[in-house]
Amino acid sequence: MVLRLRRYLGAVRLEAQRVSWPSRREVIMFTILIFLMVLVLGLYLGLLDYILQRIVATLIR
Repeated sequence: MVLRLRRYLGAVRLEAQRVSWPSRREVIMFTILIFLMVLVLGLYLGLLDYILQRIVATLIR
């Protein structure tokens, strides 16, 4: 059991060394990009919700 765990952790360590990690600049750029996309999508959905709410309120009256 201990031998299997040791082999597994060794394989995990080797695989982690093979990973191509992003640079600090790439991480910052992708974080900003995702933040902007979430902001734009939130504004879009908020505007769509407001418009549909007004339409439904007008139809109900």
